[in-house]
Amino acid sequence: MKHFLLTYHLAPDYLERRPEFRAEHLALAQAAVARGELLLGGALDPADRAVLLFAAEDATAAERFAASDPYVIEGLVERWEVRTWTTVVGKGASMPITGRT
Repeated sequence: MKHFLLTYHLAPDYLERRPEFRAEHLALAQAAVARGELLLGGALDPADRAVLLFAAEDATAAERFAASDPYVIEGLVERWEVRTWTTVVGKGASMPITGRT
């Protein structure tokens, strides 16, 4: 299993517009959690970006999430990107390093 970071670059009016679409966004997120795809997600402080951590064999789950997210569809997200995150330390690391290497 690999890790992928979905990064949202949020619109300046994100906080003002978020309440209208939040329930639908959170339902989408909870469904991804239930499928074991989404591990963590949330906005950074200040709320100019948000980051979501996915675990999957490829980037498809993260890309599919962004494409169907009402925050993206309704313009609360100006742009997004998915990048592979090579995790090497910690519980659940995708490429754990053991000992001194």
